[in-house]
Amino acid sequence: MDFVDSIIDFLSTLSTENILLYMDQAKVGDLIHNPIFLGTMGVLAIVSLIMKWRMLLVANLSMVGFAGLMSYTMQRGTSLDGGLGNDSLLIFVGMGAVIIAAVIYFLFIKSE
Repeated sequence: MDFVDSIIDFLSTLSTENILLYMDQAKVGDLIHNPIFLGTMGVLAIVSLIMKWRMLLVANLSMVGFAGLMSYTMQRGTSLDGGLGNDSLLIFVGMGAVIIAAVIYFLFIKSE
Protein backbone atom coordinates (compact mmCIF):
# COMPACT_ATOMS: atom_id res chain seq x y z
CA MET A 1 0.00 0.00 0.00
CA ASP A 2 2.98 2.30 0.45
CA PHE A 3 3.56 2.34 -3.31
CA VAL A 4 -0.08 3.18 -4.00
CA ASP A 5 0.00 5.96 -1.40
CA SER A 6 3.12 7.47 -2.98
CA ILE A 7 1.44 7.44 -6.40
CA ILE A 8 -1.67 9.11 -4.97
CA ASP A 9 0.48 11.76 -3.26
CA PHE A 10 2.34 12.42 -6.49
CA LEU A 11 -0.88 12.73 -8.51
CA SER A 12 -2.37 15.08 -5.92
CA THR A 13 0.46 17.53 -6.65
CA LEU A 14 -0.74 17.73 -10.26
CA SER A 15 -3.99 19.47 -9.36
CA THR A 16 -4.94 22.58 -11.30
CA GLU A 17 -4.34 24.85 -8.32
CA ASN A 18 -0.78 23.57 -7.85
CA ILE A 19 0.05 23.81 -11.55
CA LEU A 20 -1.22 27.40 -11.79
CA LEU A 21 0.68 28.29 -8.62
CA TYR A 22 3.88 26.82 -10.07
CA MET A 23 3.44 28.68 -13.37
CA ASP A 24 2.83 31.92 -11.52
CA GLN A 25 5.95 31.41 -9.38
CA ALA A 26 8.07 30.36 -12.36
CA LYS A 27 7.04 33.54 -14.21
CA VAL A 28 6.18 31.62 -17.41
CA GLY A 29 3.79 34.42 -18.36
CA ASP A 30 6.58 37.01 -18.11
CA LEU A 31 8.65 35.36 -20.85
CA ILE A 32 6.65 37.14 -23.54
CA HIS A 33 7.81 40.52 -22.16
CA ASN A 34 11.49 39.55 -22.03
CA PRO A 35 13.34 41.06 -25.04
CA ILE A 36 16.10 38.42 -24.89
CA PHE A 37 13.51 35.63 -25.12
CA LEU A 38 11.66 37.34 -27.97
CA GLY A 39 14.86 38.12 -29.88
CA THR A 40 16.15 34.58 -29.50
CA MET A 41 12.86 33.09 -30.63
CA GLY A 42 12.68 35.50 -33.57
CA VAL A 43 16.18 34.62 -34.75
CA LEU A 44 15.45 30.94 -34.27
CA ALA A 45 12.24 31.25 -36.29
CA ILE A 46 14.01 33.04 -39.15
CA VAL A 47 16.84 30.48 -39.22
CA SER A 48 14.39 27.58 -39.18
CA LEU A 49 12.40 29.19 -42.02
CA ILE A 50 15.50 29.69 -44.14
CA MET A 51 16.84 26.19 -43.46
CA LYS A 52 13.33 24.64 -43.79
CA TRP A 53 13.47 23.01 -40.38
CA ARG A 54 9.74 22.59 -39.94
CA MET A 55 9.91 20.73 -36.61
CA LEU A 56 12.00 23.47 -34.98
CA LEU A 57 9.76 26.20 -36.42
CA VAL A 58 6.61 24.55 -35.08
CA ALA A 59 8.19 24.00 -31.66
CA ASN A 60 9.35 27.62 -31.59
CA LEU A 61 6.00 29.09 -32.61
CA SER A 62 4.05 26.86 -30.24
CA MET A 63 6.33 27.79 -27.32
CA VAL A 64 5.98 31.51 -28.02
CA GLY A 65 2.24 31.10 -28.55
CA PHE A 66 1.77 29.32 -25.24
CA ALA A 67 3.98 31.87 -23.44
CA GLY A 68 1.80 34.66 -24.81
CA LEU A 69 -1.34 32.77 -23.89
CA MET A 70 -0.06 32.18 -20.36
CA SER A 71 0.84 35.85 -20.02
CA TYR A 72 -2.64 36.90 -21.11
CA THR A 73 -4.36 34.38 -18.86
CA MET A 74 -2.30 35.18 -15.78
CA GLN A 75 -2.84 38.94 -16.20
CA ARG A 76 -6.60 38.54 -16.53
CA GLY A 77 -6.93 36.09 -13.62
CA THR A 78 -8.26 32.58 -13.43
CA SER A 79 -10.73 32.68 -10.56
CA LEU A 80 -13.99 30.81 -10.95
CA ASP A 81 -15.92 32.88 -8.42
CA GLY A 82 -18.56 33.95 -10.93
CA GLY A 83 -19.17 30.40 -12.17
CA LEU A 84 -17.62 28.34 -14.91
CA GLY A 85 -18.04 31.07 -17.53
CA ASN A 86 -14.75 32.86 -16.86
CA ASP A 87 -13.74 34.65 -20.07
CA SER A 88 -9.99 34.32 -19.62
CA LEU A 89 -10.20 30.56 -19.08
CA LEU A 90 -12.45 30.18 -22.11
CA ILE A 91 -9.94 32.12 -24.19
CA PHE A 92 -7.12 29.99 -22.74
CA VAL A 93 -8.86 26.75 -23.70
CA GLY A 94 -9.91 28.03 -27.14
CA MET A 95 -6.56 29.48 -28.12
CA GLY A 96 -4.78 26.44 -26.70
CA ALA A 97 -6.90 24.26 -28.99
CA VAL A 98 -6.05 26.53 -31.95
CA ILE A 99 -2.31 26.30 -31.21
CA ILE A 100 -2.48 22.52 -30.89
CA ALA A 101 -4.50 22.28 -34.14
CA ALA A 102 -1.87 24.41 -35.90
CA VAL A 103 0.92 22.17 -34.58
CA ILE A 104 -0.89 19.06 -35.82
CA TYR A 105 -1.53 20.70 -39.19
CA PHE A 106 2.05 21.84 -39.75
CA LEU A 107 3.64 18.61 -38.53
CA PHE A 108 1.36 15.93 -39.94
CA ILE A 109 -0.93 17.32 -42.65
CA LYS A 110 0.91 20.02 -44.58
CA SER A 111 3.55 18.75 -46.97
CA GLU A 112 5.82 20.73 -49.21
